Amino acid sequence: MQSSDTHSTLLDERREMFEAALEKHVADAEAGPSGAVMELAKHVLLAGGKRWRPVLVMLAYELAGGENDEDIMPLALAFELIHTATLVHDDINDNAKLRRGAVTLHERFGSVKAIVVGDYLFVEGFALGGRFSQRIVGLIADCCARIAAAELKQLEHVGDLGTTPEDYYAIIEGKTAGPFAAGCRAAAVVAGADEQTAARMGSFGLELGLAFQIVDDLLDLLGDERMGKPRGADVLEGKMTLPLIHALTLSHGDSRRRLGELISEFNDGVWEELIELLERSGSLEYASVLVNNHLTRALDSLLTFPESELRDALEWLTRQVMERNE
Repeated sequence: MQSSDTHSTLLDERREMFEAALEKHVADAEAGPSGAVMELAKHVLLAGGKRWRPVLVMLAYELAGGENDEDIMPLALAFELIHTATLVHDDINDNAKLRRGAVTLHERFGSVKAIVVGDYLFVEGFALGGRFSQRIVGLIADCCARIAAAELKQLEHVGDLGTTPEDYYAIIEGKTAGPFAAGCRAAAVVAGADEQTAARMGSFGLELGLAFQIVDDLLDLLGDERMGKPRGADVLEGKMTLPLIHALTLSHGDSRRRLGELISEFNDGVWEELIELLERSGSLEYASVLVNNHLTRALDSLLTFPESELRDALEWLTRQVMERNE
């Protein structure tokens, strides 16, 4: 592999290309009939972030043989707009105050307007995706359907101490890993890759997405300023994340009863006790091991592609998630 500076520069270049395309899309929309809605939407669209998903789409396209940035940009935009639409609606459901360190749309403009913005972003994203072949449209539609099903399943398990690991994986595969996989696979199709190559690219995205979400679960518990939201927000919202599910599964008697009380009646004063119970059951370490297992499988898929600067950059990005887990 080349130096980390080389990979960071390549990723930064793609990110800057995407930001420029996104800003142009926002400006064009503001000048059109939907300008009033985009005026609200841009507060979340242009709020920053690492842009992992669109950058992955762009790099996957190039690694699969694509050569024209203009061909893939509408797809990168489509997945980012659809993803942002889900965030807007999630924030309303969760009554979240912050997103990427900024005040959420529903806190700023009210829930009714935020729902309209979320719907608008979804339509905008699907319109961009609709420029492609029926095969790509089908991948996007299936991805969106799975997001909706996973969101419903997550709502059904809010505060449910009986949530199983299978329930958890069904949720994160639909909400987080599925879009990673669909974006990478669709990018390979746009590049003209064969089905086997597209499937390998999709597998890479899936495993990377699974790891990414579990790391977020861990950072919610351990605290990290990069999250852009308060520590313990997921626990407070009643989301059953993997470390909590694992600890509840392994704990018995008074320990399990107390763990259930801490989760159900969570507040800032119980942090030390909650973390102690999670460490006692090995749940934080268990989640960390699973992260590395998923990332290893992601690399297994990625390294089937010929060595190149692009593959090295994606490998470096994958290893960044490993470091984020340490």
